[in-house]
Amino acid sequence: MKITDILRAEHTVFHHLFDHIETTAPRLKTLAEVKSLALLVDKVMSPHSETEDELFIEPLEHCFEQIGQRETFHQEHELIEETLAKVRKARTLKDGKRLLLGVIAAARKHFEKEERIVFPLAERVLKAKTLLDLGETWMQRREAALK
Repeated sequence: MKITDILRAEHTVFHHLFDHIETTAPRLKTLAEVKSLALLVDKVMSPHSETEDELFIEPLEHCFEQIGQRETFHQEHELIEETLAKVRKARTLKDGKRLLLGVIAAARKHFEKEERIVFPLAERVLKAKTLLDLGETWMQRREAALK
């Protein structure tokens, strides 16, 4: 399976998680509940972001530089991580909800940009074998992580 197909599938799962959080967050009664959802998002998104950066974005760095987006993608990942950390440090329920919903909106925007720009770019620039090899590397990492 191509790395782009794998990452798109992961995005689909994240979008379902985000839907759930956006629906549930307004009804949450405690800051602990908000922080728990933020921790869940962080735990599932961190490996995804690391994989994207190492296996996917790195081979395309030269392309991002040409279109003036090199720093943008890294900064967006960092912003999402920093905001999730802020949710975990929030002192009020209102701030926690605001930060959590903000990070979900930022992640959706980032994913949309990847799906609209990065994945098609990768499929144009990288050879099909490279995309398949990167997908195989992802599978091997996943298997190792499950052991």
